[in-house]
Amino acid sequence: MDDTRIEKRVGVQATSDRIWDLVADLSGWSAWNPVDTDVEGAIAYGGRLTMNEAWPDMPERQALAQVVEWQPRVRLVWAERRGFLFQSLRYIQIEELGPGNCILTAGIRFSGLRGELFHDKHRPAIRQAQEAIVEGLKAAAEAA
Repeated sequence: MDDTRIEKRVGVQATSDRIWDLVADLSGWSAWNPVDTDVEGAIAYGGRLTMNEAWPDMPERQALAQVVEWQPRVRLVWAERRGFLFQSLRYIQIEELGPGNCILTAGIRFSGLRGELFHDKHRPAIRQAQEAIVEGLKAAAEAA
């Protein structure tokens, strides 16, 4: 069984430091992220994150995730076991092309049979959510 993935990439006219400052400020995510709000926790290996997750056209739910990888100014990756045969891996990645120019990526990978079925059923909403996340983060980073 393969993983399924949806991601959105966008160019940002801001430094990786500026973008990372916004990502690392978990309590500030609600200002730029319409999907994940009320984020609390710690960015550390094995750190726990809690957030309200509101995908378009789906009921809001509380997500409990664990940080599985992070590197300042480069990436934050968190995973969630969402039930039997259903896991998700979400990420924000920053690729610095030059001073003040970055590629920003937000994405999600689903694994497990139920994860693939969820992906197939909600693909348009998930795609719309990833776009909203990168566009919100881009706007916040470029506003400074």
